[in-house]
Amino acid sequence: MSLFYFADDAAEDGYRLLLEGARFADTHGFTAVWTPERHFHAFGGRYPNPSLTGAAVAATTRNVAVRAGSVVAPLHNPVRVAEEWSVVDNLSGGRAGVSLAPGWHVVDFTLCPENYQSRREVLTESLHTIRKLWRGESIELPDGNGDLSSVRIHPRPVQPELPIWLTSSGSAGTFKQAGELGTGVLTHLLGQSLDELAGKIADYRANHERCHGTRGHVVLMLHTFIGPDSDTVLEVVREPFRAYLRSSIGLITQAARELLPGIDPDTLDPEDIDFLVDHSFDRYYRTGGLFGTVDEGLKVLERLTEIEVDEVACLIDFVPDADAVLTGLHHLAELREAHTSRQRTLATART
Repeated sequence: MSLFYFADDAAEDGYRLLLEGARFADTHGFTAVWTPERHFHAFGGRYPNPSLTGAAVAATTRNVAVRAGSVVAPLHNPVRVAEEWSVVDNLSGGRAGVSLAPGWHVVDFTLCPENYQSRREVLTESLHTIRKLWRGESIELPDGNGDLSSVRIHPRPVQPELPIWLTSSGSAGTFKQAGELGTGVLTHLLGQSLDELAGKIADYRANHERCHGTRGHVVLMLHTFIGPDSDTVLEVVREPFRAYLRSSIGLITQAARELLPGIDPDTLDPEDIDFLVDHSFDRYYRTGGLFGTVDEGLKVLERLTEIEVDEVACLIDFVPDADAVLTGLHHLAELREAHTSRQRTLATART
């Protein structure tokens, strides 16, 4: 289990939750801390560059992996990506990792408009370049005079290989590509059910094993809040999560097309938006998140274990009350330990 940050930029505590949450994760057995890349919008707007927030996390922790979820590869020179994450790798003593994404918002590509139409191809090219540079190889690039110059990155990274995932919004093609390229997969439940995800994971495992002899690594992002009782959790998360969904309305317009056929999501009136947000909240709370008590959370984790999810990346910062979230992390740590203990018991029983 890991912590994942993707909050609206309305919180008043700056980066307090990020840093205190990271320190908590570091001392309570969590696997990683993930931060995203977002531009030009309040939704996720606190995180325009995950290498910057990753460096802050690296400098204040000793154990957790420090990961980008995600680097939008077509917006960047891959040499710079390799350089920046090599610094994070050095700051953390070898704990860096990145998930690469092709990008999804056309306005983001004001940073690099020439790559928008070919963004998926650019992502694949960037991945290969980053891997070569990370391994200490040099590449040739045109310099200021138009001549080819051989370059390699400094500082040298600590890890011989950079852990890489591909970010998927649910496309079966991305799962297939990740298996063929030998990367992990970072995904979520927006637009896909657990049953649909199970089939994609099975295909990904088969491709990864066929191409690389290993089974890969699947990370599932889930909005998360664990508390002492169900009523308390519902009370804490209902309005903040509805506000969070409203701020991310662009991400759920696909659902709008299914729920409101014939209506252009870009012209939704307030009643339509309220309907969409209410429906999305009900769906996420019941089947698309990690909400409730430790016992309720265990049932979710058992189902995810069955479909071979390797890691749950817990999106925790949609609740604006940092103190409530930090208190809830103690219950989340209890859930992590309970699930780990149960899996050990089952493994012992099988042997």
